[in-house]
Amino acid sequence: MGLQWYQEFGIIEYTLIAVFLAAMILYILRVRRIARILQSNYRWIFFKLPFRIIYFALLIIALLGPSFGFGKKSIAVIGKDIFIAVDLSLSMKATDVQPSRLDKVKYELSNIIDALKSDRLGLVIFSSSAFMHCPLTYDKGALNLFTQILNTNLMPVGSSGTDFYAPLSLAYEKYQSVTNFKKDEYAKIIILFSDGEEFGDRYNEAISQLKQNNIKVFTVGVGSKNGGKIPTSLGFKRDKKGKVVVSKLNTGVLQVIADETNGRFFEISENKNEIPELINAIQEIKGQKLDVRNIDVTSNKYSYFIWAALILLLLDVLITVKVISL
Repeated sequence: MGLQWYQEFGIIEYTLIAVFLAAMILYILRVRRIARILQSNYRWIFFKLPFRIIYFALLIIALLGPSFGFGKKSIAVIGKDIFIAVDLSLSMKATDVQPSRLDKVKYELSNIIDALKSDRLGLVIFSSSAFMHCPLTYDKGALNLFTQILNTNLMPVGSSGTDFYAPLSLAYEKYQSVTNFKKDEYAKIIILFSDGEEFGDRYNEAISQLKQNNIKVFTVGVGSKNGGKIPTSLGFKRDKKGKVVVSKLNTGVLQVIADETNGRFFEISENKNEIPELINAIQEIKGQKLDVRNIDVTSNKYSYFIWAALILLLLDVLITVKVISL
């Protein structure tokens, strides 16, 4: 690896050089003036001048932070394993939260991903069944791409309604494959986004598994109490009697899941957005050592130049020279 610099040559370095040169010139002129008055020789003034120029140059180099050579450094990655489960049932297309419930979730997911920089995140999609959309990863760029393509068409044809057991049990299964699953008591979290309108009848089974393994579930209810219509290609979704369906936020089961797993419930509605509180709550949870990474680093050698400059400075002080000889 070639020579690299911590910072570029800038105004500070130019200023220091200008001050140094001005001081040297003034010093030489002063000695010269005194020598003329005394009618003496002042040529010995130039004996120490190279010393001073060299150690000043060494100090400037040290200030720039020269780095060269390879070095290995082990970095412990401290964070949490977090699965984000997103409801992709048709009711998430309702527009009581603008521009739609799902679009609002996608926007907030980008904020969550950006905020949880040291955590490993995965993405689960679900309606009546659940699928792994993105496994646990540190690659936030890839995860953002996966979140932006979320839409209800990703679910199999014929999927209807919502079953919370599906995403919770899938996330639990994936956590079981993680190294030291039993030991990571504080590092496993599920964030569940849904309007809670339908929830299935087996979610209690999943809650029991999660509680036994200290997996917290933070639920986010998306929608409004007044509800919204569900757009379709033919207008709006209708029930069997031909009436337009109005989908409303149902917070009941979402709050139960959060409470039973020592998580918390949050809400996104037309006049409420508790995502900042969600991010703060997750960041306050103790992380675990998830990984150890060995990285190549350049070694900053500024101290070599400082020591060399100090040695020359010491010699400058110890070696005395008669500047003006009569």
